[in-house]
Amino acid sequence: MGLRAPLTCTHHLSLNTSIRVSENSISELEYRRRINMFTNSRRRELTDEEIREIFFNSDDEGDYNTESSGSDSDSEERLPRNLVSLERNPELGEGDDDVEENPEEGPSVVPCSRPEGPVPVEEVRSSDWRTAVDFTPPGPGIEFDSSISGVQNPPETPTAVNCFKMFLSVETVGEIVEETNRYANTRDPLNKIRNVFNALTSAFKRSFIPYKDLCVDESLMLWKGRLGFRQYIPSKRHRFGIKFFVLCDVVTGYVQDMVIYTGATTSIESVEGLGVSGSVVMTLLAPHLGKGHVLYVDNWYSSPMLFQHLLHQGTGACGTVRLNRRGMPTFPKKIKRGEVTFRENGTQLAVKWQDKRDVNFLTTVHPSSMAQSGRLDHFTGEPKVKPACVLDYNKKMGAVDRADMITSFVDCARKSTKWYKKLFFHLLDTAVLNAYTVH
Repeated sequence: MGLRAPLTCTHHLSLNTSIRVSENSISELEYRRRINMFTNSRRRELTDEEIREIFFNSDDEGDYNTESSGSDSDSEERLPRNLVSLERNPELGEGDDDVEENPEEGPSVVPCSRPEGPVPVEEVRSSDWRTAVDFTPPGPGIEFDSSISGVQNPPETPTAVNCFKMFLSVETVGEIVEETNRYANTRDPLNKIRNVFNALTSAFKRSFIPYKDLCVDESLMLWKGRLGFRQYIPSKRHRFGIKFFVLCDVVTGYVQDMVIYTGATTSIESVEGLGVSGSVVMTLLAPHLGKGHVLYVDNWYSSPMLFQHLLHQGTGACGTVRLNRRGMPTFPKKIKRGEVTFRENGTQLAVKWQDKRDVNFLTTVHPSSMAQSGRLDHFTGEPKVKPACVLDYNKKMGAVDRADMITSFVDCARKSTKWYKKLFFHLLDTAVLNAYTVH
């Protein structure tokens, strides 16, 4: 059996003494037996006699020395940090560079700097723990340099804004804005078709200058699949599908511009005080304001505030209107068939005409007069008369519906599982219609 390296073992006793055991002549088997006895007996406080019996009663007695410790702190410095780990690592020899033997003070740890490279994780076992008596952990062994602590590269003028810029520079803010815009584009419901849609609508506006009369109305592309912005319009032939706001030239039926309705993310410029319907009109008419155009719309868009706003920008308007719109005048609730009532505020004319049902109009370009419709009354034989605004509205409001009708005759769109594919073919149909109109 080979001999182990010298081992120093210190234990706090009730009499405040320490025992140093040298193992120059103890066999390995005897050494293991003594260590096991010592560790198992530490479940309770040992007496001096028990300690002496464990370490001195042996056939192979070695060179034992008993020393008195001047204080608990000196004894603690000579106490091995982990007897169990020493017992389980018999490879420890005399060549450890981190331990120096001092005959007066015992072994001590030499302060060392931070090791280079990755540091392996040392396992901490439950059996390593002992009852602490006046114990102070050794600490990291490296003295902290407080001279390097504090703010690094502080601003010349330490204001709150300048201190904030230490963490968010102009370049960082620019990257945040860029990423935010990129995320917003991905949140666009039309991101799969947006580039094609913008290219076609730009070509529509660039290739044709409309005549005086324009109209804005809704159009519906059939789609019965699941889609977040699918709409239901019972007055349309398809009823279910993707809704468009379309601006058409009345004379030719040319589709000048369109906006796809996608709910809250619809690409319109919001105008304060006009609501969604008014903002849609102002978005579509933006390139044509101030040119003397006349716009025809239905009662979903019409309001005194919108018509006044258009009038200030050099654009007339006419359309059916709901009597509960803000700014509308009051009318008699019941009038006889054929009777008409006019109200004006200096810039606008409101009309209530009783036909088979109540017909309410608002206009900024028509007089308060009646005009012949070109038909005869079957009972009296006299020509039928209607308000002038009603006659013009009936002639000029159907441009969008006519465009839908013509497109439906040669529809190239087919059933598809992807809504954006069908929308793409619908845009191609609109381009074909405009090409036919221009030709």
